[in-house]
Amino acid sequence: QVQLVESGGGLVQAGGSLRLSCAGSGRTFSSYGMNWFRQAPGKKREFVAGISANGIITSYADSVKGRFTISRDNAKNTMYLQMSSLKPEDTAVYYCNAEVGATQEVWGQGTQVTVSS
Repeated sequence: QVQLVESGGGLVQAGGSLRLSCAGSGRTFSSYGMNWFRQAPGKKREFVAGISANGIITSYADSVKGRFTISRDNAKNTMYLQMSSLKPEDTAVYYCNAEVGATQEVWGQGTQVTVSS
C-alpha cells in the first residue's frame, strides 16, 4: 500500500512562492496518476492540479492556471507543486492524492499553506 507525505507548506506573503512536495513509498509510485487538492476553512476540498503516471499529461483548476506547476520525479518517488504569485485565497490545507486503483485512492495528511495580504 502506497503512503504519501506532504511537505513544504508555510506562511508566505501575497505574491510570493512556495514549492510543495509529496513523497510516496512503494515501488509502484510511477504507476499512479496523482493530484493535488486543497481545502480552505469552511469549504469543500477542491481539485488543484493533476499529473499522469509518466508525467506527460497535466491539468489545472482555472483558479491556479498560469501560477502553479505540477511535476513529478518518479526516480525519487516524489511529486511537486510549484506555486507562484500566491494570493490570500490560496490559503488552505493542501493534500496529495494517488489514484492507486479504478475506485481506490490514497491521501496524504496535508500541509498548511497560508498567504498573508
